[in-house]
Amino acid sequence: MKKLFLLICINCQLSAAFCQQSTYWQQQVDYTIDVSLNDADHTLDGYISMQYYNNSGDSLHFIWFHVWPNAYKNDKTAFSDQLLENGRTDFYFSNNDDRGYINRLGFKVNGITSSIEDHPQHQDIIKLLLPEPLAPNTSTKIETAFHVKLPNNFSRSGHINQSYQITQWYPKPAVFDKNGWHEMPYLDQGEFYSEFGNFDVHISVPEKYIVASTGILKDEKKENGIKTLHYKQENIHDFAWFADKDFIVKHDTLQLKSGIIDVYAYHLKSGEALWKNALNNIKSAIITKSNWVGEYPYQIVTVVESPAKGDNGMEYPTITLISTPSDEKSLDFLINHEVGHNWFYGILGSNERKHPWMDEGINTYYDNRYAQLFYGNTKTEMIESKSGFIKNRMPDDLMKTLLQTIIKNKKDQPIETASSEFSYLNYGLIAYTKTGEWMKLLEKEMGQSTFDDFMHAYFNKWKFKHPYPEDLKDLATEKTGKNMDALFSLLHTKGSLNKPVKKDIRLAAFLNLKETDKHNYIFLSPSVGYNFYDKLMVGGLIHNYNLPESNFQFLITPLYATGSKKINGLGRISYNWHPGSNGQKAIISVAASKFTADEFTDSTNTKNYLPFRKIVPSFKYIFANSNPRSTVRKFIQWKTFLINETSLLFSRDTAQQL
Repeated sequence: MKKLFLLICINCQLSAAFCQQSTYWQQQVDYTIDVSLNDADHTLDGYISMQYYNNSGDSLHFIWFHVWPNAYKNDKTAFSDQLLENGRTDFYFSNNDDRGYINRLGFKVNGITSSIEDHPQHQDIIKLLLPEPLAPNTSTKIETAFHVKLPNNFSRSGHINQSYQITQWYPKPAVFDKNGWHEMPYLDQGEFYSEFGNFDVHISVPEKYIVASTGILKDEKKENGIKTLHYKQENIHDFAWFADKDFIVKHDTLQLKSGIIDVYAYHLKSGEALWKNALNNIKSAIITKSNWVGEYPYQIVTVVESPAKGDNGMEYPTITLISTPSDEKSLDFLINHEVGHNWFYGILGSNERKHPWMDEGINTYYDNRYAQLFYGNTKTEMIESKSGFIKNRMPDDLMKTLLQTIIKNKKDQPIETASSEFSYLNYGLIAYTKTGEWMKLLEKEMGQSTFDDFMHAYFNKWKFKHPYPEDLKDLATEKTGKNMDALFSLLHTKGSLNKPVKKDIRLAAFLNLKETDKHNYIFLSPSVGYNFYDKLMVGGLIHNYNLPESNFQFLITPLYATGSKKINGLGRISYNWHPGSNGQKAIISVAASKFTADEFTDSTNTKNYLPFRKIVPSFKYIFANSNPRSTVRKFIQWKTFLINETSLLFSRDTAQQL
């Protein structure tokens, strides 16, 4: 009887433990922050108080903290190393005045001064040692002063002269979830994962500055040339703000089913012409995603123009910063993409560093859907803005063509790859473009109506939470009643998502990258050349160099020389193949050329042109890199140069006549 009772107890405990493990939980951090900006030395001084709620089943003895301004402290950080790997040297060669850091930290936990430990590898991560264990279902108050030296804006945060981009600026607890701690260094390529909570923030700036911020402005006070703005926002996992003396503010409202929200655009004077329709662009982004995914839950949405040049942006809850592109259509696309991150990043708080496709790729699918709805295609404005000659020969989706190219070269990586492990090129082409294609396959498998129901269910179940890939898959299986293993396994494989089609051969003038997945082009164009002996040479260029590249490639350039009256030219034929799966490549080729190398006028006053001919057979093997991020190129190559050159031979007759 005792043994039976013991077995029953063990069974109950195991059942309880199983239920506890299968019950979703997440931590919460509520913030109260007071911060002031000193625009003379580009610094912040602040005080932060956090109420940290331990909703896990574990007692916590420490909390990892991100102190990401220290990523800009010197050239020995993960951020600096990654920039160099990606080909950027501006931070590495910057001086100390242009760099940044965070210091003057003095943590107290429930009023008790507490110690911190450095991370064994990263300067921008610290461990806060709790004076006593934080038990499950309890909370603790953590507070500290902090001082931040803002860097020049090398990556998202800092300043451009006296325009300020204040992001990732305060000590922030790392996420602790079912998979443990997620402490991570700041990276330029690779975004974030943070705990949800409520923010109460006071920002003090010189009165001349206009501030755009996360959250709702509750009140504003001015005293002695300083204004203090009070912002609040619930259910967010980050807080960013921007300050500039020259912002022009546009404001409107938008009626959603749940109520009216405020829509803001902050732009610089130089952007007035392009930003005239920005509020309508923001509204379109909000309306489409609210209809397709789930209604926007916050009371405000803001888009801010950055003084930085380029065509890029970065999102934060309720607010995004974007640099202005060259035309209105590109601005519309960029606003739609960055505002869309309020859903995929802001509301659905997946781990972007580990699973970037759950943010960037799903958002790209909705970018494509938006472009199809309003413009009838996914062609980017970068191509639209070119001349008609170029525009008519460029692909409808340049990123798709580039994706096909790296897949053909077997240098792609699986969609399910961490941000920091992607090569610089693959981060955009795989995490964004290929995932967008995968989402289109998912839509096709379900049908658009069922797909939209599925995404609404995903949004409603996981908003303000931390979904993982398996959560998306489980819900897809539930909604369709189908086994989704095959489709979701594509996230872990390389190669094209679409079956190849048999290509035909087409002649084209100069160049053409349209529908290269259907056509092998042979290009015809005029060509000219010149050298000292042949003078001006005119002829044609015939080749089949495409994107993606063909296995068999040729280039022939016959040229008529107006000086020598000879037919010259050059050519090359090659065949390449990929014997492995990681970018190994073998190339066998033959190149040839013929031109005039010298001339001679003989005793009859006849000019003789002396030809030069060269034939070069070769074989080249390019090795794969074990690390896809490596830029080292290793290969072996054999070449033989077969040269035939007609030259002059003079002899002297030494016979003497007597």
